[in-house]
Amino acid sequence: MTIRVLPQIVTSQIAAGEVVERPASVVKELVENALDAKARQISVDIRLGGMESIRVVDDGQGMSPEDAMLSLQRYATSKLLTVDDLDHINTLGFRGEALPSITAVSDFCLQTRIYESDHGWEVKGRDGTISGEGPQGCPRGTTITISNLFQNLPVRRKFLRSNISEGRRVTQQISNFILAYPEVRFNLLIDGKSTIQSAGNGSYADALGVVLGVNTAGQMLPVDDEFGGNYRVTGFIGPPSIHRTNRRHITFFVNRRWSSSRLMSVAVEGSYTGLLPQGRHPIAILNITVPSNELDVNVHPMKHEVRFLNENLVFDAIQRSVRNTILSESPVPPLIPRVYEGDHQAIAGVDSGTPLGFLDGFGAEGQSITDSHDGSVSRSRDVFPRLRVLGQVANTYVVAEGPDGVFFLDQHAAHERVLYERVLENKSKNLCNEQILLEPVVVEMAAQEWEILGTALSKELTLGFSLEPFGGNSYLLRSVPAVFKDLDPIVGLREVLDMMGKETRIKSRLEILAASVACHSSVRAGLRLTHSEMIEIINLLGKTENPHTCPHGRPTVRRLSTRYLERQFGRS
Repeated sequence: MTIRVLPQIVTSQIAAGEVVERPASVVKELVENALDAKARQISVDIRLGGMESIRVVDDGQGMSPEDAMLSLQRYATSKLLTVDDLDHINTLGFRGEALPSITAVSDFCLQTRIYESDHGWEVKGRDGTISGEGPQGCPRGTTITISNLFQNLPVRRKFLRSNISEGRRVTQQISNFILAYPEVRFNLLIDGKSTIQSAGNGSYADALGVVLGVNTAGQMLPVDDEFGGNYRVTGFIGPPSIHRTNRRHITFFVNRRWSSSRLMSVAVEGSYTGLLPQGRHPIAILNITVPSNELDVNVHPMKHEVRFLNENLVFDAIQRSVRNTILSESPVPPLIPRVYEGDHQAIAGVDSGTPLGFLDGFGAEGQSITDSHDGSVSRSRDVFPRLRVLGQVANTYVVAEGPDGVFFLDQHAAHERVLYERVLENKSKNLCNEQILLEPVVVEMAAQEWEILGTALSKELTLGFSLEPFGGNSYLLRSVPAVFKDLDPIVGLREVLDMMGKETRIKSRLEILAASVACHSSVRAGLRLTHSEMIEIINLLGKTENPHTCPHGRPTVRRLSTRYLERQFGRS
């Protein structure tokens, strides 16, 4: 087989395939260049999902005729000069491949004008070849029009999805830019119709409202923590009462650059351990600020990923910031979700058929949300209010009066949360009480139970269970957790093992055991409580680290607002 050098047109198209995957890739590269050029208004107009045309207009610094021509050459960039500059990348574009790669697979037209000039410059081309250039009247800034994308690469074109699907990907890209740059005004037009537009006033509250809808945005919790003086985590997270079926609503920016990272996703989801139902995922929009010399942004051709010098520090910073915010800021979820006209997103698993208008403004009932002078969102809320017990409903729900409404507590879930944290605390202090059985009980173990015992019920994680081998597949059970009270010891052990075998949401073995013990030791639904017992459950729940959910993510308390009651009785 003869070795030969590939023609330039072939190498250009191969290089373009690494950078330009679909229309959304083109939009991302062009918008990033506009942001690096200090643009404050950026308009994106796509036709037929971007396959017919993509037009990006910005009011940035523009380019001189010489720079306009150089920008279409491979490895030409204004973002760096030497190898040392790679350690201090503070811009979004830097590789010098975006424009040449885009123009190699499309018809293109570039119009640009710098502030100091009274006229602009236009460059036209096709498939990477310049077909014409010259003076052109145009506004200050840069306008790039891309037509017939992948016309010379039918293989790439046939793997694209429908126009609607490709348009959604472009919408997601613009949404990410709106969240990262609230001070820039973005406008996206799809087939001539404006689909998403931001105010560009620097308000994160307004940016969230555009992307998430005002209802969801009003319930997001602000995050702002610094670690070691060099690392900072800012952004917004959803309270445990708002969750989704997939991870697509977890968004990360690193130094305001969108990034996909399993490390950061695991950190966020780990922060919600014990707070969300199984199979549900949180909403989070976070920006992680790190020193540029501790970050490698040159690890992916399309800049989708970054590499951290200190991964453990980044992981810990994210997890602590998110967890602390959840535990200190999460409000008591309302019993009646709020859904606004025009906001079609379901909240906490309730569809948009819920009656409208249970409150005014962005926030949850009884909470105030305002924009501060720096564009951040400020809130005032009582994490767990003081309650006065009124009684019990269906021997399952404790009813209490509190600030701005009536509160309903699930007695089993509430007591479960109390016992769960108590077991964890006692275990950490090596004070987990065990109750010695009067006579040891022989327990026959199935193969699956043997495996669970071998991996989880180690000597360090017995939590009150004392088991000794008794030959074959038998064990002697000598003690059980004291909180099991009158529960049959074998039944209690098998229920704990069964839960440990099924539980996949809680990762720590210690937490699984604690949740199991708490679940089978707490008061059950249907049990009639005395007034003093109801008061005691509320008092104990209010002292827990997270009073709003049981260890499995189910809510412990819900609120019916006074305002809602007034409307139902025609008082407002």
